[in-house]
Amino acid sequence: MDTHASIDAADQADIDLFLERVWSEEGLADLTLAAYRSDLEGFARWQAAHRRTLREARREDIFRYLGERGAARIKARSNARLLTALRRYYAHRARVQPGADNPTLLLEPPKLPRGLPKALAEREVEALLRAPDDATPLGLRDRTMFELMYASGLRVSELVGLPLAALNLRQGVLRVAGKGGKERLVPVGEVAQDWLQRYLAEARPVLARGRQPAALFLSNRGEGMTRQMAWTLVKKHALAVGIDPKRISPHVLRHSFATHLLNHGADLRALQMLLGHSSLSTTQIYTLVAKEGLKRLHAQHHPRG
Repeated sequence: MDTHASIDAADQADIDLFLERVWSEEGLADLTLAAYRSDLEGFARWQAAHRRTLREARREDIFRYLGERGAARIKARSNARLLTALRRYYAHRARVQPGADNPTLLLEPPKLPRGLPKALAEREVEALLRAPDDATPLGLRDRTMFELMYASGLRVSELVGLPLAALNLRQGVLRVAGKGGKERLVPVGEVAQDWLQRYLAEARPVLARGRQPAALFLSNRGEGMTRQMAWTLVKKHALAVGIDPKRISPHVLRHSFATHLLNHGADLRALQMLLGHSSLSTTQIYTLVAKEGLKRLHAQHHPRG
Protein backbone atom coordinates (compact mmCIF):
# COMPACT_ATOMS: atom_id res chain seq x y z
CA MET A 1 0.00 0.00 0.00
CA ASP A 2 1.94 3.00 -1.32
CA THR A 3 1.33 6.04 0.88
CA HIS A 4 4.73 7.74 0.46
CA ALA A 5 3.90 10.00 -2.50
CA SER A 6 3.82 13.76 -1.94
CA ILE A 7 0.44 15.29 -1.23
CA ASP A 8 -0.95 17.63 -3.86
CA ALA A 9 -0.55 21.23 -2.62
CA ALA A 10 -4.23 22.06 -3.18
CA ASP A 11 -5.25 18.92 -1.29
CA GLN A 12 -3.01 19.90 1.64
CA ALA A 13 -4.56 23.37 1.70
CA ASP A 14 -8.06 21.84 1.65
CA ILE A 15 -7.19 19.51 4.55
CA ASP A 16 -5.77 22.41 6.58
CA LEU A 17 -8.88 24.50 5.93
CA PHE A 18 -11.20 21.61 6.87
CA LEU A 19 -9.36 20.98 10.16
CA GLU A 20 -9.37 24.69 10.97
CA ARG A 21 -13.12 24.85 10.35
CA VAL A 22 -14.05 21.82 12.48
CA TRP A 23 -11.79 23.07 15.27
CA SER A 24 -13.34 26.56 15.28
CA GLU A 25 -16.94 25.35 14.84
CA GLU A 26 -16.93 22.29 17.11
CA GLY A 27 -13.86 22.63 19.31
CA LEU A 28 -12.70 19.08 18.57
CA ALA A 29 -9.96 17.71 20.80
CA ASP A 30 -6.36 17.86 19.58
CA LEU A 31 -6.17 14.06 19.44
CA THR A 32 -9.25 13.90 17.20
CA LEU A 33 -7.88 16.58 14.90
CA ALA A 34 -4.54 14.77 14.70
CA ALA A 35 -6.33 11.51 13.83
CA TYR A 36 -8.35 13.25 11.10
CA ARG A 37 -5.19 14.79 9.67
CA SER A 38 -3.37 11.46 9.65
CA ASP A 39 -6.28 9.69 7.91
CA LEU A 40 -6.86 12.40 5.30
CA GLU A 41 -3.19 12.84 4.49
CA GLY A 42 -2.75 9.07 4.23
CA PHE A 43 -5.53 8.84 1.64
CA ALA A 44 -4.21 11.94 -0.15
CA ARG A 45 -0.77 10.32 -0.48
CA TRP A 46 -2.37 7.11 -1.76
CA GLN A 47 -4.34 9.11 -4.31
CA ALA A 48 -1.18 10.96 -5.38
CA ALA A 49 0.60 7.62 -5.88
CA HIS A 50 -2.24 6.74 -8.30
CA ARG A 51 -1.99 10.14 -10.03
CA ARG A 52 -5.22 11.49 -8.58
CA THR A 53 -6.09 14.08 -5.96
CA LEU A 54 -8.58 14.12 -3.11
CA ARG A 55 -10.83 16.29 -5.24
CA GLU A 56 -10.81 13.60 -7.94
CA ALA A 57 -11.50 10.68 -5.59
CA ARG A 58 -14.19 8.25 -6.67
CA ARG A 59 -16.17 5.78 -4.60
CA GLU A 60 -14.18 2.93 -6.16
CA ASP A 61 -10.93 4.62 -5.01
CA ILE A 62 -12.13 4.55 -1.43
CA PHE A 63 -13.22 0.91 -1.77
CA ARG A 64 -9.81 -0.03 -3.18
CA TYR A 65 -7.96 1.91 -0.48
CA LEU A 66 -10.02 0.21 2.24
CA GLY A 67 -9.34 -3.16 0.59
CA GLU A 68 -5.59 -2.57 0.69
CA ARG A 69 -5.82 -1.49 4.33
CA GLY A 70 -7.77 -4.66 5.11
CA ALA A 71 -5.12 -6.79 3.38
CA ALA A 72 -2.53 -4.99 5.52
CA ARG A 73 -4.54 -6.12 8.60
CA ILE A 74 -5.45 -2.60 9.67
CA LYS A 75 -8.23 -2.90 12.25
CA ALA A 76 -11.88 -2.30 11.46
CA ARG A 77 -12.03 0.42 14.11
CA SER A 78 -9.25 2.36 12.35
CA ASN A 79 -11.06 2.00 9.02
CA ALA A 80 -14.29 3.21 10.62
CA ARG A 81 -12.44 6.28 11.91
CA LEU A 82 -10.98 6.83 8.42
CA LEU A 83 -14.46 6.75 6.89
CA THR A 84 -15.68 9.26 9.47
CA ALA A 85 -12.83 11.62 8.54
CA LEU A 86 -13.51 11.20 4.80
CA ARG A 87 -17.26 11.72 5.21
CA ARG A 88 -16.76 14.90 7.18
CA TYR A 89 -14.10 16.20 4.80
CA TYR A 90 -16.18 15.64 1.67
CA ALA A 91 -19.34 17.01 3.32
CA HIS A 92 -17.31 20.12 4.18
CA ARG A 93 -16.09 20.43 0.56
CA ALA A 94 -19.64 20.13 -0.75
CA ARG A 95 -20.70 22.89 1.64
CA VAL A 96 -17.96 25.37 0.74
CA GLN A 97 -17.75 24.39 -2.94
CA PRO A 98 -21.28 23.79 -4.28
CA GLY A 99 -21.29 21.09 -6.93
CA ALA A 100 -18.22 19.28 -5.55
CA ASP A 101 -18.53 15.48 -5.67
CA ASN A 102 -18.93 13.51 -2.45
CA PRO A 103 -17.62 9.96 -3.06
CA THR A 104 -18.55 8.86 0.48
CA LEU A 105 -22.31 9.00 -0.13
CA LEU A 106 -23.98 5.61 0.44
CA LEU A 107 -20.77 4.12 1.89
CA GLU A 108 -21.44 1.94 4.94
CA PRO A 109 -18.96 1.92 7.83
CA PRO A 110 -17.49 -1.49 8.77
CA LYS A 111 -19.37 -3.40 11.46
CA LEU A 112 -17.56 -3.12 14.77
CA PRO A 113 -17.83 -5.60 17.61
CA ARG A 114 -19.31 -3.86 20.63
CA GLY A 115 -16.76 -4.36 23.35
CA LEU A 116 -17.86 -3.83 26.94
CA PRO A 117 -15.93 -1.32 29.06
CA LYS A 118 -13.55 -3.04 31.46
CA ALA A 119 -14.15 -2.24 35.12
CA LEU A 120 -12.31 -3.28 38.25
CA ALA A 121 -14.04 -4.98 41.16
CA GLU A 122 -14.69 -2.66 44.10
CA ARG A 123 -12.08 -4.46 46.23
CA GLU A 124 -9.50 -3.94 43.45
CA VAL A 125 -10.26 -0.23 43.32
CA GLU A 126 -9.85 -0.02 47.10
CA ALA A 127 -6.46 -1.76 46.83
CA LEU A 128 -5.33 0.61 44.08
CA LEU A 129 -6.44 3.68 46.05
CA ARG A 130 -4.40 2.53 49.05
CA ALA A 131 -1.28 1.72 46.99
CA PRO A 132 0.49 5.13 47.02
CA ASP A 133 2.50 6.08 50.11
CA ASP A 134 0.62 9.18 51.26
CA ALA A 135 3.39 10.02 53.74
CA THR A 136 5.36 11.48 50.80
CA PRO A 137 4.33 14.47 48.65
CA LEU A 138 4.30 12.40 45.45
CA GLY A 139 2.43 9.53 47.08
CA LEU A 140 -0.14 11.94 48.52
CA ARG A 141 -0.56 13.48 45.08
CA ASP A 142 -1.06 10.04 43.49
CA ARG A 143 -3.59 8.97 46.14
CA THR A 144 -5.53 12.21 45.68
CA MET A 145 -5.53 11.84 41.88
CA PHE A 146 -6.84 8.28 42.09
CA GLU A 147 -9.49 9.21 44.66
CA LEU A 148 -10.69 12.08 42.49
CA MET A 149 -10.76 10.01 39.29
CA TYR A 150 -12.81 7.30 40.97
CA ALA A 151 -15.06 9.75 42.83
CA SER A 152 -15.85 11.92 39.82
CA GLY A 153 -15.40 9.67 36.78
CA LEU A 154 -12.94 12.00 35.08
CA ARG A 155 -11.21 11.26 31.79
CA VAL A 156 -7.43 11.33 32.20
CA SER A 157 -7.21 14.37 29.89
CA GLU A 158 -9.75 16.15 32.12
CA LEU A 159 -7.81 15.23 35.26
CA VAL A 160 -4.40 16.47 34.12
CA GLY A 161 -5.97 19.55 32.54
CA LEU A 162 -7.67 20.66 35.76
CA PRO A 163 -6.59 24.13 36.90
CA LEU A 164 -6.57 24.85 40.60
CA ALA A 165 -9.30 27.44 39.95
CA ALA A 166 -11.68 24.67 38.75
CA LEU A 167 -11.96 23.27 42.29
CA ASN A 168 -14.53 24.60 44.75
CA LEU A 169 -13.97 22.67 47.97
CA ARG A 170 -16.56 24.68 49.88
CA GLN A 171 -19.31 23.47 47.54
CA GLY A 172 -17.61 20.14 46.83
CA VAL A 173 -17.67 20.47 43.02
CA LEU A 174 -15.31 20.63 40.06
CA ARG A 175 -15.80 22.62 36.87
CA VAL A 176 -14.58 20.23 34.20
CA ALA A 177 -13.83 21.04 30.55
CA GLY A 178 -14.78 17.88 28.67
CA LYS A 179 -14.73 16.85 25.02
CA GLY A 180 -15.32 19.67 22.59
CA GLY A 181 -14.69 22.18 25.37
CA LYS A 182 -18.08 21.46 26.96
CA GLU A 183 -18.10 22.33 30.64
CA ARG A 184 -19.90 20.41 33.36
CA LEU A 185 -20.07 20.58 37.15
CA VAL A 186 -19.05 17.33 38.83
CA PRO A 187 -19.49 16.51 42.53
CA VAL A 188 -16.30 15.52 44.31
CA GLY A 189 -17.57 13.46 47.26
CA GLU A 190 -16.57 13.75 50.90
CA VAL A 191 -13.69 11.25 50.82
CA ALA A 192 -12.06 12.84 47.77
CA GLN A 193 -12.62 16.28 49.34
CA ASP A 194 -10.66 15.23 52.42
CA TRP A 195 -7.77 13.98 50.26
CA LEU A 196 -7.80 17.17 48.19
CA GLN A 197 -7.61 19.29 51.33
CA ARG A 198 -4.61 17.26 52.54
CA TYR A 199 -2.91 17.43 49.14
CA LEU A 200 -3.41 21.19 48.88
CA ALA A 201 -2.09 21.76 52.40
CA GLU A 202 0.81 19.27 52.51
CA ALA A 203 1.93 18.15 49.04
CA ARG A 204 1.14 20.78 46.42
CA PRO A 205 3.13 23.60 48.10
CA VAL A 206 6.18 21.29 48.19
CA LEU A 207 5.78 20.32 44.53
CA ALA A 208 5.15 23.95 43.47
CA ARG A 209 8.62 24.97 44.76
CA GLY A 210 7.56 28.48 45.69
CA ARG A 211 5.89 29.16 42.35
CA GLN A 212 2.19 29.53 41.56
CA PRO A 213 1.45 27.09 38.72
CA ALA A 214 -2.10 27.00 37.39
CA ALA A 215 -2.47 23.20 37.31
CA LEU A 216 -4.12 21.42 40.22
CA PHE A 217 -1.89 18.34 40.04
CA LEU A 218 1.84 18.93 39.71
CA SER A 219 4.83 16.84 38.67
CA ASN A 220 7.97 16.63 40.79
CA ARG A 221 9.28 19.53 38.67
CA GLY A 222 6.41 21.74 39.74
CA GLU A 223 4.69 21.61 36.36
CA GLY A 224 1.33 20.28 35.24
CA MET A 225 0.99 16.53 34.78
CA THR A 226 0.74 14.89 31.35
CA ARG A 227 -1.60 12.09 30.23
CA GLN A 228 1.41 9.79 29.83
CA MET A 229 2.54 10.46 33.41
CA ALA A 230 -0.92 9.63 34.73
CA TRP A 231 -0.99 6.36 32.73
CA THR A 232 2.45 5.38 34.08
CA LEU A 233 1.45 6.09 37.69
CA VAL A 234 -1.77 4.07 37.48
CA LYS A 235 0.06 1.06 36.03
CA LYS A 236 2.92 1.33 38.54
CA HIS A 237 0.63 1.34 41.57
CA ALA A 238 -1.61 -1.36 40.07
CA LEU A 239 1.40 -3.66 39.68
CA ALA A 240 2.38 -3.00 43.30
CA VAL A 241 -0.96 -4.39 44.56
CA GLY A 242 -1.10 -7.36 42.21
CA ILE A 243 -3.43 -5.96 39.52
CA ASP A 244 -2.33 -6.96 36.02
CA PRO A 245 -1.13 -3.71 34.34
CA LYS A 246 -2.71 -4.93 31.09
CA ARG A 247 -6.13 -4.68 32.77
CA ILE A 248 -5.70 -1.18 34.08
CA SER A 249 -5.53 2.35 32.71
CA PRO A 250 -6.87 5.70 33.88
CA HIS A 251 -9.96 5.08 31.73
CA VAL A 252 -10.62 1.83 33.61
CA LEU A 253 -11.12 3.92 36.75
CA ARG A 254 -13.73 5.97 34.84
CA HIS A 255 -15.43 2.75 33.73
CA SER A 256 -15.33 1.47 37.32
CA PHE A 257 -16.89 4.71 38.59
CA ALA A 258 -19.80 4.33 36.14
CA THR A 259 -20.30 0.59 36.66
CA HIS A 260 -20.20 0.78 40.45
CA LEU A 261 -22.67 3.69 40.49
CA LEU A 262 -25.13 1.68 38.38
CA ASN A 263 -24.62 -1.38 40.58
CA HIS A 264 -25.65 0.73 43.55
CA GLY A 265 -28.80 2.04 41.88
CA ALA A 266 -27.74 5.26 40.12
CA ASP A 267 -30.07 6.78 37.53
CA LEU A 268 -28.81 6.40 33.95
CA ARG A 269 -29.52 10.02 32.98
CA ALA A 270 -27.74 11.30 36.07
CA LEU A 271 -24.78 9.11 35.14
CA GLN A 272 -24.85 10.57 31.62
CA MET A 273 -24.50 14.08 33.07
CA LEU A 274 -21.69 13.03 35.43
CA LEU A 275 -19.72 11.41 32.61
CA GLY A 276 -20.32 14.28 30.20
CA HIS A 277 -21.76 12.05 27.46
CA SER A 278 -23.64 13.94 24.76
CA SER A 279 -25.81 10.90 24.00
CA LEU A 280 -27.61 8.59 26.42
CA SER A 281 -26.84 5.64 24.13
CA THR A 282 -23.14 6.05 25.00
CA THR A 283 -23.95 5.74 28.70
CA GLN A 284 -26.28 2.77 28.22
CA ILE A 285 -23.40 0.41 27.51
CA TYR A 286 -22.67 0.44 31.25
CA THR A 287 -26.01 -1.24 31.87
CA LEU A 288 -24.65 -4.18 29.85
CA VAL A 289 -21.56 -4.28 32.07
CA ALA A 290 -23.77 -4.35 35.17
CA LYS A 291 -25.92 -7.15 33.66
CA GLU A 292 -22.82 -9.21 32.85
CA GLY A 293 -21.70 -8.84 36.46
CA LEU A 294 -25.08 -10.05 37.72
CA LYS A 295 -24.94 -13.04 35.35
CA ARG A 296 -21.51 -14.04 36.70
CA LEU A 297 -22.76 -13.64 40.27
CA HIS A 298 -25.77 -15.83 39.53
CA ALA A 299 -23.69 -18.50 37.80
CA GLN A 300 -21.22 -18.57 40.68
CA HIS A 301 -23.61 -18.67 43.63
CA HIS A 302 -27.03 -19.92 42.52
CA PRO A 303 -27.62 -23.71 42.89
CA ARG A 304 -29.18 -23.72 39.40
CA GLY A 305 -26.53 -21.40 37.96
